[in-house]
Amino acid sequence: MKPASRQRGVALLLVMWACTLLAILLGGYAVLARTAALQTRYQFAATRAHYAAEAGLMRAIYSLQDPDAKQRWSGDGRVYPFDFDGAKVQVSMIDEGGKVDLNAATPAVLQALFRAAGLDAAAAGRLAANVADWRSFVTAADQADRGRAEYAAAGRDYGPRHGPFASLEEVQQVLGMTPALYQTLEPAITIWSGRSTPDPNTAPPLALAAIPGLDPQQLQAVQAARQRNAAAGMPPIGGGITHSIRSQAELADGTRAVIRATIRFRPGGMGAQPYAVLRWQEGDGE
Repeated sequence: MKPASRQRGVALLLVMWACTLLAILLGGYAVLARTAALQTRYQFAATRAHYAAEAGLMRAIYSLQDPDAKQRWSGDGRVYPFDFDGAKVQVSMIDEGGKVDLNAATPAVLQALFRAAGLDAAAAGRLAANVADWRSFVTAADQADRGRAEYAAAGRDYGPRHGPFASLEEVQQVLGMTPALYQTLEPAITIWSGRSTPDPNTAPPLALAAIPGLDPQQLQAVQAARQRNAAAGMPPIGGGITHSIRSQAELADGTRAVIRATIRFRPGGMGAQPYAVLRWQEGDGE
């Protein structure tokens, strides 16, 4: 082969290699660009869903206090659906007075709650006693040391607070409480009602089962009456100033956002925020 032909062949080979390398680089850039576009689209959809869920929360806050009683929403767990900016929004509210207050409930109510959540009588009794011990003030140092020793024997490096629960999550530190049990109990417990027993007019099913003196027939009667009221659009009797609100928004493409908040109204607060946010969570915590 002549030198000139050999040089042309090498040049052609280099050009082919350069074209191949350029194609690889362009392909990689196209993949990166597509990935970035998908991420941007997802973030935009997630933001839309989030603000639609916030809109549901704000509407619930207003509707719980609507001056028109016929338009007022109820804090007994019923779901209120509506459309907002292309999203399907579903809002439900629970009056905190219908839940079991970890700081105020009697040991009998606590034990009944734990039985309703699936514990046997002995385990429910122990856990109720541990919850009561956690929140109870003690005056003698030996009593505090005894409680701490029980936790140490269970491998814990802490003891009971001997003071009120500061958050719902704190109950997970009590001896006998498990993550699975807490997930079951969480929708039915509170630290904001101050009631020794739940209000049967707004109590969720688990808290309703914890009310002393309600036999199965009475329990069914209460549930049936509440269902009739809900079907007729009637609000429950009574109602407090503290509510847990769950707002879910879903877009047409399936993007979903959930906001859960506990709010307390401040009636008559001239010039002040009309409500306080006691708890705020995004997602269902699953």
